[in-house]
Amino acid sequence: MALVKKHVKQVVEEFVKYTNLDDAIEAFNATEDDSTKDYIIDEIVKFHGGGEFLVEYIFREDTDKKIATKIASTISSMDSDEAPIEKIMDLLKLNNAYIRNLGISMLRDFGDSIKYYIVKFLIGNDRDLRIFAINVLGDVNFAESREMLVELLENEEDINVAMTAVDYMGEIGEEKDIPLLESLKERFKDEVYVEFAVDGAITMIKG
Repeated sequence: MALVKKHVKQVVEEFVKYTNLDDAIEAFNATEDDSTKDYIIDEIVKFHGGGEFLVEYIFREDTDKKIATKIASTISSMDSDEAPIEKIMDLLKLNNAYIRNLGISMLRDFGDSIKYYIVKFLIGNDRDLRIFAINVLGDVNFAESREMLVELLENEEDINVAMTAVDYMGEIGEEKDIPLLESLKERFKDEVYVEFAVDGAITMIKG
C-alpha cells in the first residue's frame, strides 16, 4: 500500500509596514503573538517618540520579561541622540531588580553619551537627583566616575548627597583622595555618622 505524503501548506504572515507611530502602537497593543510584537518593536523604534513609548512600556508591572528584554536590546541599538536616556535612567529607580538591570545594561551601551545627563543632575539644585546621579555612576561606572565624584565632594554641602558619594569613593577612590575625604569630617563636624562613613571609605581605599 502506497503511502500518501501530505504536504502542509505553510502560510507565512506578511508583516504590515507602518507609516506612523500611532498605528504601530495600536497594532502592538492588539497582538498577543510574541514574534509579531518583536517585529512591531523594531518598527516602533523607527518613529520619533517610539523609544519613549517602549521604555514607558517596560515600567508596566505586567510587562513580560521576554518583551522587556527585546525592548532593551532594540533601544540599545538606537542612536544616542535619539535614545530616551533620561527615561532609561528612571528605570533605575524601580524596585524590580530585573528591570533595573535592563536599564543599567542600556546605559552602559550608550557609554559616554550619558555623561551629559549625569552632570546635569550632579550640578542641579535637586538633592534627590544628585543622589540618583551618584547611584547611576556607581552602577554604570565608566572611566570618569571617580573624577566626577571628587569634583562633587569638593563643594557638596548636603550631607546625604556627600555620604552617598563617600560610599562609592570607598569602592573606586584612590589614596590621593584621602585628604578630601578627611576634610568632610570638618565640613560636617556636627554629624556623628560622617566620621564613621569617611573612615570606612578610607579603610576600603587603603585595602
